[in-house]
Amino acid sequence: MFTGIVEETGEIVAREETEDGLRLRIAADGAAAGLAHGRSISVSGACLTVERFEEGAWFEVFLAAETVARTYLGDLDVGETVNVERAMPADGRFDGHVVQGHVDAVATVETIESVGEDWYFEFRLPEGYDSYVVEKGSITLDGISLTVAEREGDRVRVAIIPTTYEVTTLSEKEPGDPVHLEVDVLAKYVERLLEAHLD
Repeated sequence: MFTGIVEETGEIVAREETEDGLRLRIAADGAAAGLAHGRSISVSGACLTVERFEEGAWFEVFLAAETVARTYLGDLDVGETVNVERAMPADGRFDGHVVQGHVDAVATVETIESVGEDWYFEFRLPEGYDSYVVEKGSITLDGISLTVAEREGDRVRVAIIPTTYEVTTLSEKEPGDPVHLEVDVLAKYVERLLEAHLD
C-alpha cells in the first residue's frame, strides 16, 4: 500500500523490451535506499516489484504485458522521469490517502494555469470514471495523492502547491500529456456493496 506522497522523481537510465514485457532501470538515490528484492514500489502510480537494485543508486522493475497495455510506462524513453514512492511501512505516517498502485486508466492533462505561487491543473477522465470522483475527495494521478477542487462532467481540476509541483513530474507536464489515474478504492467498494444489495 502507498499514500500518494511522492518521495522523489527517478530517471529511467535503461530499458529492455522482452517477449513478456519491459524491464526498466530507474535511478533514484533516496527511494533506492533500504530496498530488498521482491518489495513493492510505486512508479508514477503503478505498483511494481523490485527485481534488482543498488543501494542508494538505482532499482529495476519488470512490467508484464498487462501493465504495459494499461499504463503509458512502455512509451517512456531513457532520460525521462517518473514519480517514485516506496511502500508504506506498517508503522509509517499516513499523510496522503489509501493508494493501492493499481492504475485504473490513463487520463489526460487538459489545461495548466499558474496562479500566484500555485498551479491549477485540469484533467480529462476516461469514459466511465467520473462517477468515482467527488469534489473535495481524493484522487491519485501519476501516483500523487491530490484533492479534487472541482469536478464537472469528465473534467477534474486540482490545485497544486509549489512543493508538489517541484518534487513531482507535474512540473514537466503539458496539455495533452497522459497521467495514470487511480480512483479512490473506497468508492469502488461502495459501488460493489450497492450492486450486491440491489441484486
